Amino acid sequence: MHYSASRVKQDYGATGILYDLGSVYEGLSRITDKRKARGKLYRLETILMIIVLAKLSGEDKPTGIAEWGKHHGEELVKLMQLNKSQMPSVNTYRRILAEVVCQEEIERMVGKYNQRGEHGEVYGMDGKAVRGMRKKDEEGSEYLLSVYDVKYWKVLVQVEVGRKENEISKAPKALECVEISQKVVTGDAIHTQKALSGQIVRQGGDYIFPVKENQASLYKNIQQLFAPEYPKAGFGKIETDFLTVEKVNKGHGRLEKRTLTTSEMLNSYSTWPGLAQVYRLERQFQWWRSGRCYRTSCEVEFGITSLSRKKITPDRLLSFRREHWGIETGLHYRRDVTFKEDATRMTIGNTGKAMASINNLVIALIRQANFQNAPQARRWFAAHLPDAFALLTTPFS
Repeated sequence: MHYSASRVKQDYGATGILYDLGSVYEGLSRITDKRKARGKLYRLETILMIIVLAKLSGEDKPTGIAEWGKHHGEELVKLMQLNKSQMPSVNTYRRILAEVVCQEEIERMVGKYNQRGEHGEVYGMDGKAVRGMRKKDEEGSEYLLSVYDVKYWKVLVQVEVGRKENEISKAPKALECVEISQKVVTGDAIHTQKALSGQIVRQGGDYIFPVKENQASLYKNIQQLFAPEYPKAGFGKIETDFLTVEKVNKGHGRLEKRTLTTSEMLNSYSTWPGLAQVYRLERQFQWWRSGRCYRTSCEVEFGITSLSRKKITPDRLLSFRREHWGIETGLHYRRDVTFKEDATRMTIGNTGKAMASINNLVIALIRQANFQNAPQARRWFAAHLPDAFALLTTPFS
C-alpha cells in the first residue's frame, strides 16, 4: 500500500528507525517523557507507537493492547529495531497514558499532524461527551469540543470544555488554532453566536448555523419570513425572493425528503455579522415495511449563512448542511461504536483524554490509507502490520 506521492526529508530515530519528517513517528518522538532515566526500559515513542499500531489493528483497552504487543513481539522488534524481545506490560501502558503523557502535548501533536495534507470544504464543530471518563459516583460527563474535517475524517483541533454550555466560550479559541480561510464552518445552535460568526468571517471563512430559541429575536424573524402566506381580500400576493430545492433519499426501508428554501430578505434588516442568507430546511421521513408506510415524522430547521447566492446555490447549501451531520454519524459514531470510547472505563489521570486524542489520530490514519470503512480497515491492518508501521513513518502527502 502506497501512502505518499513524493519523497520528503528523512531521519533516523533513537533505535535506528528510518522515518519521514512530518510523520506520526516524528510527532510521537517529540512528546516529553517525564520519567526518570533510571529503570526506564522502553522509550516513550516506542510505547506510543505500539499503542497506535494496536489501535489500528482493533485493540482499544490497555489489556488488549498489551496482549497484542506480546503476540506480535518478534515482528515489532524487527520493525522498530528494538534490542529486547520482551514487550511492555499492561501496567506500563496504563501508567504512560495516566501519568506520563501530557494531554495538551499529545493533542497538539495530533492536531498539527491532521492539519497537514488535503482538506475538504466543510469543517464541522461539535462537542462530545466522553462517558468513559466518568467515575461511577459522578454525575454528568466531560465534554471535548472538536473542529472536524468531515471529508478526510481529521480532527484539526480538540479542546476540553468541561460542561456542554462551555462550548460557547471555548469555540472561538479552538477556531483560532485552525486555518479556516475559504472553508465553511458548521455547528449546532449553541454555536450560533454573533461573536463567533464575526470571528469566522474575519478569519476568511464562512459559516452555516441553525437558529433556535437561544437566539429568540433572530429565530422569530426567520420563522415569520417563511410562514405560510394566506390570501387576504383586496391585497395582492407579497413578492418574495425565495429559492427552493428538494432532495429525496431512499434506503434501508426509509424515505427522506429534504426541502431547503433560502432568502436574502433579512440581510438589510438584521445586524448579524456577515449574514448573506437565511434558510428553512424541512426534513420529512417515511419508514416502510412490506410495501406499506408504518411511520412518518417531520423536522423543520431555520438557519443562517454568510455564503451569498453568488458563492453557493441552494442545492450546494443543502449538501453542506447535510455534511455537518457527518461529525455525528462519522467521528462520534466511530469513536463510540468502533473504538468503544464510551464503553471503555478510563478514569485514572489523563487516560481517557489521551485515548480520545489517539482515537482521533487513528481515525484520520484510516482515511489517509484510503479506507471508507473503519472496522474493515482495522481488520486489514491486523493482518498487515508492516503496512501499518509504514503508515506511521510516512506523512500526509
